[in-house]
Amino acid sequence: MKMQRQTLAKTTIMATLFAGAFCWSAAADDGTQLWNMNCAACHGMDGKGQTTMGHMLGIKDLTDSKVQASLTDAEATKDIKEGITVNGQSKMKAFGDKLSDDQIKDLVAHIRSFQPAK
Repeated sequence: MKMQRQTLAKTTIMATLFAGAFCWSAAADDGTQLWNMNCAACHGMDGKGQTTMGHMLGIKDLTDSKVQASLTDAEATKDIKEGITVNGQSKMKAFGDKLSDDQIKDLVAHIRSFQPAK
């Protein structure tokens, strides 16, 4: 009986750890999927902005450490939610009505993943 409880406890712990790891992985994938669906056409899959639209709009290279340092999470969130307009011209459409706060948070985390390792 004691052996069965220990086995059950070990199984429960392993299942919990596996589920947690799966959820973390799914959250990371969510940011990538959101990026690919909504951002990559202009910003590029790699965040460098080396696309036709990226060149036309003068998109910053998100892999540049100076760009990363100058962009706060709050600013990135605001830009994603409200879009970017410069001199009355739209540079990036707003996604606040399309994406949830959690999805925007996932996108900001994905943007941070472009940051070069220190």
